[in-house]
Amino acid sequence: MQQLGINMPTAVIMEENYDKLLEQCEAQEIEAPGGVATPQVYAQLLSLYLLHNDMNNGRYLWKRIPQAIKSANPELPSIWAVGQRIWQRDFPGIYTTIAAFQWSENILPVMEALRGVVTQGWQADPATRMVMPKKPDPPPVSLVPNEQQLARLTDYVAFLEN
Repeated sequence: MQQLGINMPTAVIMEENYDKLLEQCEAQEIEAPGGVATPQVYAQLLSLYLLHNDMNNGRYLWKRIPQAIKSANPELPSIWAVGQRIWQRDFPGIYTTIAAFQWSENILPVMEALRGVVTQGWQADPATRMVMPKKPDPPPVSLVPNEQQLARLTDYVAFLEN
């Protein structure tokens, strides 16, 4: 199996198959020699937990990442800062925190997907600090003439009586 950050995970990222990438990262963390994975695995795994809104696994991952890896890799605390904004429901802060850091090429697509919620029709209300989905357009009302509708209804009733 190739290490994270080389060809295969990049292909998975390009396909935006984040569920498969999450499974791969979890497997690499479990199979890591000495129980300590690479900073790239931790960074991708943490960002994917945030993308899937799995805050509990994200929080426990943050606690089990060794302090030496956290301090040596500035991207990890930045990812966790995004997670803290999500946890605190600071929706405007989520986007400013994502925009404030220069993400690596392995993390950038995940952060773009996290930020992409706004471009998919979600609306941010700064007064209430809430992000709400855009209401879908109501289905079109069919303009069936009353006489045609009455004829249909008559056919149904006649069918049921026979």
